Amino acid sequence: MAGLTTDKAKGGGVAMGQPYATNRPERMEPLMSALRRRFTVAEYHQLMDSGIFGEDDRVELIGGDLVMMSPIGTRHAATVKRTNRILGRLFQDRALIGVQDPLQLDDLSEPQPDLTILTPREDDYAASHPTAAEVLLIIEVSDSTADYDRDVKVRAYANAGIIETWLADLSMDWLEVYREPSPAGYKLLRKALPGETISPLAFPDVMIAVGDVIR
Repeated sequence: MAGLTTDKAKGGGVAMGQPYATNRPERMEPLMSALRRRFTVAEYHQLMDSGIFGEDDRVELIGGDLVMMSPIGTRHAATVKRTNRILGRLFQDRALIGVQDPLQLDDLSEPQPDLTILTPREDDYAASHPTAAEVLLIIEVSDSTADYDRDVKVRAYANAGIIETWLADLSMDWLEVYREPSPAGYKLLRKALPGETISPLAFPDVMIAVGDVIR
């Protein structure tokens, strides 16, 4: 899942259109930097509750930035559905599976991964969204936005300490497996191709065929 960072002023943070009398383009960059505003998760929830965004607006919070997510294509959607079905059959009651549900990484980030494998909780996370400590595996499905997902979202998951993230790159027909999170990103990367199998770190007894995910 991915998108382009929106102008947060349109989200109600900072009023644009203040007078700025200059014809010198080099002065505009400092101005825009000064106008930039980062949102906390609590403020993000207030914006959502206020009705600023429509029901069909797909927005997530990454590092304090409001990000408008790209439309989901048919192959992307089919991959999420198919993988969700496979994971449900394999994990059964051993884990909960979130599909494009909010995940609170910290006070400035609440992304919506395509698939999140979670530690079971009695309330099924009715009281609060999952946190990084409750995540066993994240799976992002990407087609035209692989670079953004890889450079921004996967890195954010590593910074939050998510033990493992998979990126299903539909443009390259491979599965990127990221492990050993650190503040600088994941230390280990494996690219798995159709015909190979992979086991999540949290479930070493579970074998998932890459070809079942990437089609």
